[in-house]
Amino acid sequence: MLKMDRRSLKSQEAIKNAIIELMSEKNFDDITIQDIADKANVNRRTIYLHYIDKFDLLDKLIENHINELKIICEVEAETDTVDGNVTWFKYFERNYPFFSAMLASKGAPFFRNRFLEFVTEDIKNGWDMLENKNRGITEDILVQFISPAYVGIVEWWFINGMPYPPDVMGKQVGMLLESNLS
Repeated sequence: MLKMDRRSLKSQEAIKNAIIELMSEKNFDDITIQDIADKANVNRRTIYLHYIDKFDLLDKLIENHINELKIICEVEAETDTVDGNVTWFKYFERNYPFFSAMLASKGAPFFRNRFLEFVTEDIKNGWDMLENKNRGITEDILVQFISPAYVGIVEWWFINGMPYPPDVMGKQVGMLLESNLS
């Protein structure tokens, strides 16, 4: 296994933190590689050593968080929906700077779309919607109704400064999902 040097890891972490911080200050389109380099206290060459451009940096940052959420889904697969949602909201809280920059600002519409795709797939793959089918509700319509609602409630939570603790959000959103998808 290839071992990464500590300085390289430290630089990558500084670069990631810099873009997140910059996105909370201004629109992603207005951020330059030089802005990122200045904020991270690295030179532009260091950024290009790790990333093709700012879009590659953002893409890798987004995919890292989506992959973490996938891991949470796999680990939580055996638990009930409420507990699984609490775990998600605790993850959102631990990664507040990232999710706030992606959802509360107008910084990254690409993230919102990617997050929506992920939530849609998770609902499609993680729920048995037999009862809804028996009531005449088409699965596609239900998934397309619930997925944006989930993303919207997460957005609302960040935009409003996380007015409820992750436990409360996770439990209540979990109950909403169970009552609508089961």
